[in-house]
Formats: sequence, C-alpha cells, structure tokens
Amino acid sequence: GVKLERTYQLNFGGNTDFLNMLERDRLMSKKISKTRSVTSQLDYDIGKDNVHIGPSDYVPWLNDRKWAYIRLEGRSFGDVPLNVELKLEVVDSPNSAGIVIDAVRCCKLAMDRGIGGALEGPSSYFMKSPPVQYSDTEARRLVEEFIDGGKASENGRAGRTARSKPAAAASRR
Repeated sequence: GVKLERTYQLNFGGNTDFLNMLERDRLMSKKISKTRSVTSQLDYDIGKDNVHIGPSDYVPWLNDRKWAYIRLEGRSFGDVPLNVELKLEVVDSPNSAGIVIDAVRCCKLAMDRGIGGALEGPSSYFMKSPPVQYSDTEARRLVEEFIDGGKASENGRAGRTARSKPAAAASRR
C-alpha cells in the first residue's frame, strides 16, 4: 500500500451551507469534524500540518453544486513518491440522502428492539464524528451485524477494537 504523508480537500459550493461558512466560527467546527473523519481512518499520525480538510469558499453561481478538489501525497514500494489529484462534482443537498435514510432505518431498528443511546457501529459508519470511531471496514461489519440482529444489536455496538474519538455527530459521507 501507499503510506499517506499529506493530503488536502478544498470544497466550493453555492448553497446556503457554504454561504453560512463564510462566518469563520461555523467553518472551524466543520473543518474539525471533516479532518477527524479523514484522519480516523489512518493507523498512524501524519501530523496536523500535513492535513487540510475544509469548506473553502462560497461561489454563488454553483447553486446547489459542490466541487471538491482532493490531493493525496504518499510513498509507495521502494519509497517511491506517489501523488493523486481528483475533482468531485455533486449536487450537494441530495448527496447524503441515502446515508440519512439508512441511519434513520438503524434508529428505527433500535427503537423496535428497545435499544437506547448511541448506536456505535451505525454511528461510526454513517457519521463524520461518531462517539467511537471504527475503521470503515469494521464499521460496515458492525452495521450489517446490527441490521441482522446479531451481537451488535444488543446495544448498538460489538467488541472494543475501536479507536475512541469523541465528538458531535454530523453526516459523514
């Protein structure tokens, strides 16, 4: 695999979410949650100066479109540098609708089963800043186990192999 050394994600959009983030206080909390979401998937620290994730600017003519410019820099086999750049364009508002629907479905399952409190597996899979952060692979396994009514459905969690990262929940994907 590639050892990630630094990354950035610059987001531009034209909806009110981006307009509101022109207020720098709102921008900081979003920047923190996005950065935590990205760095939580690494099993090593690349240093805070090597990660820049955040809403970057409001461009009115983009309307409800969001453009994300992403760059990843790392080293591959033989210590060879490897860089990837990409641009993502989405219609922003409906972009997370599927995630929200699945999160609500898990909440309904929890209600039907008499489960209260944080659903750690589903929260880790669906949210940027869950109460406990699992790897994407482990979080998906826990969600599937929760849906199937297995061990994770007892209290919304299974095992304790997570890297704990407390923060407020926000839409992740």
